[in-house]
Amino acid sequence: MINHLSRFSDILSLKLPPFFLQFRTLSSQFRSSMGANISGIDADTDADNYAPSPKLGDIPESCLALVLMNFDPPEICQFARLNRAFRGASTADFIWEEKLPPNYRSLIQELKIFDDFSMNLRKKDIYARLCRPNPFDGDTKEIWLDKSTGGVCFSISSKALTITGIDDRRYWNHIPTDESRFQTVAYLQQTWWFEVGGEFEFRFPPGTYSLFFRLHLGRASRRLGRRVCNHEHIHGWDIKPVKFQLSTSEGQHAVSKCYLENPGTWVYHHVGDFVVEQSDTAMKIKFSATQIDCTHTKGGVCVDSVLICPWSVGKQVRTHL
Repeated sequence: MINHLSRFSDILSLKLPPFFLQFRTLSSQFRSSMGANISGIDADTDADNYAPSPKLGDIPESCLALVLMNFDPPEICQFARLNRAFRGASTADFIWEEKLPPNYRSLIQELKIFDDFSMNLRKKDIYARLCRPNPFDGDTKEIWLDKSTGGVCFSISSKALTITGIDDRRYWNHIPTDESRFQTVAYLQQTWWFEVGGEFEFRFPPGTYSLFFRLHLGRASRRLGRRVCNHEHIHGWDIKPVKFQLSTSEGQHAVSKCYLENPGTWVYHHVGDFVVEQSDTAMKIKFSATQIDCTHTKGGVCVDSVLICPWSVGKQVRTHL
């Protein structure tokens, strides 16, 4: 919080009138007072002649709100805990309007993700609602905003994907699990032809996005309260790599290949990135994961979902692989 206050005082000095420039020392005084009102009283000052300097709570809410616009949502929420003035300023609609995706109104209306949605809600409340997982399309997809950046993220369930042979129980099964946000995954016992694909069309806000497949070698379950993983059907993934592809209606393409490894661990396999320059028209994304070399069988993999997220969020996902 002290670092946030130091940054706050720097921004304050640039945006507010000279009367408030004395708050540049806000962070150092806060460190010594641990959140108490800033007094600025010198130890040798005659108390009878002392004119108290403005307190932290004396800054008008409208001025505080102008400064809070420069912070990320989690930082704004931390400032809101300081006092009543900050709490009031942190709810200003124009702050959160800037944090919301530019097409958030059409996003909400087209996907029908709020049953009781009203445009009269405060923008902060709309932002908070959108940061939760919001299912749509028969609960086979979810949309949410990244809390820190406001970037739009999507997850597409295995039930919304096209999986070759999914209706043949000799090869594939949908199994329940609490390790998926959709509470179910597609499990492959064995096949000669591994092919999973899908497409998604949406008016993405401008930016760069990453796409991932979430896969797991082995079948996880719980036994006596402990997580165990059955490796019985795992085979064939070390012979040839899986080929991941994506393409967009704008002519962008990406291809990556990798061997499936790390049994017992959920892995986000990065397919590629794509760029959205305008949100006026919907962009269609097609993606697939294939291993169709019929010289050998392969099996023992769980297909959970496809993740589409802003590049900055995807960078964090990749660092944890």
